[in-house]
Amino acid sequence: MQDSLVEYGARRVIITITAILCALLEIVDSTIVNVALNEMKGNLGSTLSEVGWVITAYAIGNVIVVPMTSWLSQQFGRRNYFAASIIIFTVFSFLCGNADNIWELVFFRLCQGIGGGALLVTSQTIITESYPIEKRSMAQAIYGLGVIIGPTLGPPLGGYIVDNFSWPYIFYINIPIGIAATLMTLQFIKSPKYADKRKASDVDWLGIALLAVTVGSLQYILERGHEEDWFASGWIVLFTVSAVLGFILFLWRELTFKYPIVELRVLKNSNLRIGTVMSFVLGFGLYGSTFIVPLYTQSILGWTALESGALMIPAALTTAFMMPIIGKLLSKGVKQQILVSLGLFTFFIYSFWGYKILTPDTGKEAFFWMLMVRGAGLGLLFIPITSLSLSTLKGQEIGQGAAFTGMMRQLGGSFGIAAITTFIANASQKYRVNLVSHLDSNDFDVQQRLAGLKASFMAKGMTPDAAMNAAYKMLDLTVTKQATVLSYMDVFLYLGIAFLVCIPFILLVKERKSKEKIDLSGVH
Repeated sequence: MQDSLVEYGARRVIITITAILCALLEIVDSTIVNVALNEMKGNLGSTLSEVGWVITAYAIGNVIVVPMTSWLSQQFGRRNYFAASIIIFTVFSFLCGNADNIWELVFFRLCQGIGGGALLVTSQTIITESYPIEKRSMAQAIYGLGVIIGPTLGPPLGGYIVDNFSWPYIFYINIPIGIAATLMTLQFIKSPKYADKRKASDVDWLGIALLAVTVGSLQYILERGHEEDWFASGWIVLFTVSAVLGFILFLWRELTFKYPIVELRVLKNSNLRIGTVMSFVLGFGLYGSTFIVPLYTQSILGWTALESGALMIPAALTTAFMMPIIGKLLSKGVKQQILVSLGLFTFFIYSFWGYKILTPDTGKEAFFWMLMVRGAGLGLLFIPITSLSLSTLKGQEIGQGAAFTGMMRQLGGSFGIAAITTFIANASQKYRVNLVSHLDSNDFDVQQRLAGLKASFMAKGMTPDAAMNAAYKMLDLTVTKQATVLSYMDVFLYLGIAFLVCIPFILLVKERKSKEKIDLSGVH
């Protein structure tokens, strides 16, 4: 069965390129939007938290589909399912670019995410199965590079497009690639037959519904909780109840149903359990820091989208450089726990460094080495966590385990972004109140500052009254900015502490008994 899928020569190259293109489409699209948020906000007349939904909706779509992918490819045939996913993704990319208001865009992004979720997992399986077993780790390295460089390519590419064209083009750019990938998929990719199709009556419809309700509600709470003052809002309470009930019912359903949509029994494996939790932390760190740095450089330092995107490139190259080295170390028998702990410690250094250098006017050069450290940390975390989670699984379990780690990485990212946005808004409010209480209008320094500002505005031709108003406004802006910087500093500090706390748990992971080579085929 396995051997019939192995490809050679030009055909294998083409299949590898197709699969990586699709994985990149998916990954670049989850971060390319980050730099365009400001443009969209102005263009569609929405608030920052509404625009945040453009990222969230996509993640919800992804998270709902990822656990079901292996089941769906079995149901419809891998080639058809993969091609259909690319088509859904491409069509909705076009619609996203044409959206007239924010909620239309959010809905299209949700659908785009549902198409996109399949691209990551399936492309991994396709690459893995096209290579003979002895070359699998090579295949993983090729795929891993795509996965790590993708999120980093997003912001500079998005920045370039936003600066030179307009935001809809970040979606239109998917169309030609999508068409090419669809044609290549239909032409070259084979469908394996692992099991028979299920009859409609055997399909776990209830499981699908419960999964969607649970994850959807959870995401809603995370995103809107802050806006609607958490449990003071009826909606939040309602969604919390539905997330909890949905989760309990989902567990019950999957453990009792004959053909579950998500195979929970795989989690009996203790390494996978720890790996799943670690993937959550990795997602939190990976997506959280990819989100916070561009946000800070644009909103506080006033950089263009392209500048803040380009800042992340050296870090990605560091990660890319680390990947093969880490792969070598693992195959030489270096323990995964040690590498993961090192990675977490590196992330702590990065966060603490961020805490130290943030000011209302930090220069470009200050970020360079800090982000290089982040790149190294990611390299140390990515492959070891995945191989740790899957090291003691066999056969079909590998795919199911990979779906778990993938889903948790996505959820970790959403949690991270939601927690960070909420935290920044709350903390900057607190800091603002605190700073304002120190501004006494009878204070000599304050009067001097205001007089100076007033004089400079009058020099620009304002009347004394207007100049005084402008001076107060200016002072107000300065205070707000300082408060926001303080809250960004806190985010970095707390993220760092969180990574540090994880280290002891990693060192507790038990060694695997057998000494055979780890097969990373199901990782993604």
